[in-house]
Amino acid sequence: MNNKGYIFSDKMTLNSPTEGRVGVEKAINSIKNFINDKESDYQLIIGSDSHLYGSVKTKKNNYLELVTAVVIHRIGNCGKFYWTKVKIKRYFPLKEKIYQETLASLEMAQRLMPYLKKDLNGQYENLEIHIDVGNKGPTREMIKEVVGMVAGNGYRAKTKPESFGAFAVADKFT
Repeated sequence: MNNKGYIFSDKMTLNSPTEGRVGVEKAINSIKNFINDKESDYQLIIGSDSHLYGSVKTKKNNYLELVTAVVIHRIGNCGKFYWTKVKIKRYFPLKEKIYQETLASLEMAQRLMPYLKKDLNGQYENLEIHIDVGNKGPTREMIKEVVGMVAGNGYRAKTKPESFGAFAVADKFT
């Protein structure tokens, strides 16, 4: 884990339930091999989720565990995913926590784009960013803002209940 925040390096490793810890290039090659079935349709998804630990009342000894997941989904069949986790030592109110998650997903997308263009011939450049906000609950007021952030960076945004890359996959590891 990284105490500096959600800044991912080019030498980061990703975790996979089936492959263990792998580098970005190995993960991209594995995704490339996974999408070899030309009869199927695929979605490439990036989503983040986080959990605040420590004392919310005193705001002391707080840290945010932020998980970002990269998912390749063979629509109607199965999928595979990779994830990475960072630790940010400070308190985050809900709104700022959602911004951190969205920014982490956007940064991961930016880190992966050169590999996607090179190794997958750009066919998954229009990936989806899954955001952990929805029409119910306290995050509903933020939907326009974070969807705008994602769209402004050239990606498609999905929110709950369609944002499983964030609320289901990334959430498993916070």
